[in-house]
Amino acid sequence: MTILGAITLPQNPPETLREVATTADQAGLDELWLWEDCFLNGGVAAATAALAWTTNVRVGIGIMPVPFRNVALCAMEIATMARMFGGRAMPGIGHGVQEWMGQVGVRAASPLTLLREYASSLRSLLHGRTVTIDGRYVHLDAVRLDHPPTPAPGLLVAATGPKTLALAGETGDGTVLSGGTSPADVAAACKLIAPAGGHDVIVFVPVASGPNAAARLRAAAEHWGQSYIGVGGEPATIADGVREFAAAGATRVILNPLPDEPSAAGFVRFAADRVRPLID
Repeated sequence: MTILGAITLPQNPPETLREVATTADQAGLDELWLWEDCFLNGGVAAATAALAWTTNVRVGIGIMPVPFRNVALCAMEIATMARMFGGRAMPGIGHGVQEWMGQVGVRAASPLTLLREYASSLRSLLHGRTVTIDGRYVHLDAVRLDHPPTPAPGLLVAATGPKTLALAGETGDGTVLSGGTSPADVAAACKLIAPAGGHDVIVFVPVASGPNAAARLRAAAEHWGQSYIGVGGEPATIADGVREFAAAGATRVILNPLPDEPSAAGFVRFAADRVRPLID
C-alpha cells in the first residue's frame, strides 16, 4: 500500500502548526512533513512539537541541512526524538540550498564529501557505536551517545543529482526526492539509488485542487524553476497521480501544497479525507 502524506510549508507561522498537526492526526493521515528552509521555522523544534501534540501521525523533517549542525548535535537531537516518540519521528538530512549555506558561512567546497562523512558518522552514532573520524569536514574523537535510540530510526537522505542519489542509496535507509520530480524522474532515480530495490523512496509532489489548479501549478513551477508542474484538479485526478508515482517506484508520496494554499490545516484534511480513500 502506498504511504500518503502531506507537507506543511515553513512559510506558515509557527503558531499555526498545532492546528495542522492535530488535524492531520485526527484525520488519519499517514505522515506529516516539515521543511527546514532558511530562514523560517526550525525543523527539530517544529517536529518535536508536532509529535508531542499528536499520537499516531508520523512526522518527517525533510530535510536538515548538514552544514548547519555538528553531526554529534544532530545525533543527539534525533536520538531524543526517537526515544520520546519512537518510529513516528522521521529524520532527513541533505546538502541544503548552497546559496543559503553561503549566507551563514558554512558552504562546503565539496558538499558530497561532507554528506558522505556526515551520514556515515550519524548512522554509526544512532546505532550506539563509538565514532572517531578525522575527515575533511567531520571530526569526532571517541564520541558515543549516552542515550542511543533502540531501535535506531531509519536515516533519510535527500538527493537530486546522480552522485548524491547513489550516495543516498549507500548511506541511507530512504531517499527524499524534492518537489518537481516527475514520475519518469522517480523511475530513473530508483535505478541509481538502489538497483535491486528494497529502499524507501519519498517524493514530494506539488498539488493543487479546484478548477484553477492547472494555472496555479504552472505559476508555481515557473516561480520555482521546475519543468514538472505537479498534479491538480479533483481528488480522483490527484489519486491517479499518486498511483503513477507509486508505479514509478515511490514508496511514499507526500502532497506538497502551493504557497497560495488558503488553509494549511484544510490541505492536510483534504489529503486524508478526499485523496487517501481513493488510493487504498
